[in-house]
Amino acid sequence: METEPVAALPIPEPKPRRRVRRERPVKEKPARRSQNYIPGLALLVLAGLCGGLLLQIGLVSQLRHDREQSLAYEQLRYDFAWATTTVAQYDYNMQLNQPGTPLALLEIPSLGVKEVVFESTTSEVLQKGPGHRRDTVLPGQAGTSVLMGRKATYGGPFGRINELQPGAQVVVTTGQGQNIFLVTGVRHAGDPQPAPLPAGASRLTLVTADGPAFLPDGILRVDADLGTAVQPTPAKAIKAGDLAPQENAMAGDTSAWFPLVLWLQALILGVGLVAWARQRWGRQQAWIVGLPLILALGLAVANHVSMLLPNLL
Repeated sequence: METEPVAALPIPEPKPRRRVRRERPVKEKPARRSQNYIPGLALLVLAGLCGGLLLQIGLVSQLRHDREQSLAYEQLRYDFAWATTTVAQYDYNMQLNQPGTPLALLEIPSLGVKEVVFESTTSEVLQKGPGHRRDTVLPGQAGTSVLMGRKATYGGPFGRINELQPGAQVVVTTGQGQNIFLVTGVRHAGDPQPAPLPAGASRLTLVTADGPAFLPDGILRVDADLGTAVQPTPAKAIKAGDLAPQENAMAGDTSAWFPLVLWLQALILGVGLVAWARQRWGRQQAWIVGLPLILALGLAVANHVSMLLPNLL
């Protein structure tokens, strides 16, 4: 029995695909920065400066003074033991002593002062301890030797020399031996000069700021005459008037301006990075990372600012 062929069903034509129109996400417009944004950054820079300066004067300066004194004392002991301490304005190679070279040990028993004395009287050197004015002889030699020291900052080694009474001892040990001076008087601005020094005699003058600790109103001097034998006196290589202005009493160190500008730029950049991190990471994370950075940069700036201040402060 024959079967009739089944007619093929028509294949429906594929319908054209409709393109689904995807809606683009609407970008949120960035919030406008507050009008206090720039003043806030300026206040942050100012806070870094003030905080760094307070830390520098109140804590870091004392720590730095103690560290420099400890290192210098060990160096001085070594030089004394090997008799290599310079006893002139120049070293054994006839080169002028470098600023910051340890020269002597100063002791004032009645005040409990025991300090290493360094060469030069710039603000930077006096951060380490008392400094020897380079155009004067070394303590114990014929003539007048001048030592300068700070009154309040960086340990304030000369902060109480105004309390010295006539007859008090000031002991200075150099490469030539121990020299004992006896205080003759304390001089303020306008007081009469001491009697002229006899030929071949030796005198020591201690110099610091006069007045309140951080508001000096003059220069204080303490004179003391040598009570032991005068030491041999080498020829002077630096004479009065040859010193740079920053080595005079109450002078600042103008060489600190250039590094100060660089560190200030670094502080501003650091504040900008903290502001950027706040936008990307959040306030808490930015402050955890940024606060130590700002304080460190503030300390560096404050250190150079302190060099511009009077060297006897």
